[in-house]
Amino acid sequence: MEKVCVIGASGKLGQYMVGQALDRGYEVVGVCRERSVGKLTRFADRITVVPGPTNDPEVIRKAVAGCDGVLTVLVPWGVRQYSSGTAQAVLDHAEPGARLVFSCGWHISRDGLDRYSWRFRTGVRVATRLAKLARVVEIDDQVEACRRIFDSDRRWTVVRGSDLEEGESQGLPVWSRHVGDPILASNLTRRVDFALFMVEALTDDSLVREAPAIVGRLSESALAAQ
Repeated sequence: MEKVCVIGASGKLGQYMVGQALDRGYEVVGVCRERSVGKLTRFADRITVVPGPTNDPEVIRKAVAGCDGVLTVLVPWGVRQYSSGTAQAVLDHAEPGARLVFSCGWHISRDGLDRYSWRFRTGVRVATRLAKLARVVEIDDQVEACRRIFDSDRRWTVVRGSDLEEGESQGLPVWSRHVGDPILASNLTRRVDFALFMVEALTDDSLVREAPAIVGRLSESALAAQ
């Protein structure tokens, strides 16, 4: 792993991934919307920034050229298939053999064996309906994006994050294949550690074509499972 592209680099999670990739000595290309380029100022001349919509195939084609790994934040902005457009552009244009790591929430299920509480299911339904009415985000499109990834023969990983909080790193999160497993019960991860898991996944072949659901390493449920 020498050159990495971070798609959605200007967000909180994206900035953590940029920093951690640089710490590992990777050459980093960051993609973000033009109005958000200023958020990457602190990285100055340490990265290459490709401004533009992340669901624009030409923007992604330019950004991922020559990259050994691509880290993608699947954000369901707007109502124009932002997530699925971003995912498809990465699947179409990333280098052959590149490691592709995507982020999403626990609501994504790969095999239908996840067990969600009634409160979680209700929250997702309400959020989906309100978001559609407000035309702010398109949660269903994130589901479609992951369906396309799961159907791909690329070397992908979809990292499914719990609720997030800020704070110092607690180390690499623990994971399970299915939401509802006792180890995930605490439903809380430090955002910096979500980024850590994403970056680590680039070089962890055991996560190829896996959709790990993660939780903080020092969370109560993770400690109880040790």
